[in-house]
Amino acid sequence: MEGKAISDLMINEQIRDKEVRLIGEEGQQLGIMSAREALSLAEEAGLDLVKIAPTANPPVCKIIDYGKYKYEQMRKEKEAKKKQKVIEIKEIRLSPNIDTNDLNTKINSARKFLTKGDRVKVTLRFRGREMAHMNNSKHILDDFAESLSDVAVMEKAPKVEGRSMTMFLTEKR
Repeated sequence: MEGKAISDLMINEQIRDKEVRLIGEEGQQLGIMSAREALSLAEEAGLDLVKIAPTANPPVCKIIDYGKYKYEQMRKEKEAKKKQKVIEIKEIRLSPNIDTNDLNTKINSARKFLTKGDRVKVTLRFRGREMAHMNNSKHILDDFAESLSDVAVMEKAPKVEGRSMTMFLTEKR
């Protein structure tokens, strides 16, 4: 059933298989029987026959109240959605000739993002003549990561991409 949309389930007369494995309303195994017999058992109980595992051989059907089942599934999906957290990537841009105080301000904002649980992408941008001294500026990113080592861990080491050097930091677990 995992990964299958609720509306894709076959119920009652839609089930056209010759034989099905039937599970009762309390979860007990009722064995393999024809789909017609299974449907009549479900109607006797006043419930629906729902095919829950169509890929099995023979397919598995269960006697349940379909409306109630559908409602339960939707509630479970809603709960799962509430619990998941979306991790955003925040970007902090630096330049090679950044001043100490400016760097500290950027470090503090990165710290704030990390404690919220976001990933931080630190980009060191080079313009014009700065391109000639790229390798001398790697220490800025290293210092940045070092000053955040109490709350963050380097996910991707500094890497040169075109006119910029980038690294990723994530929260320490």
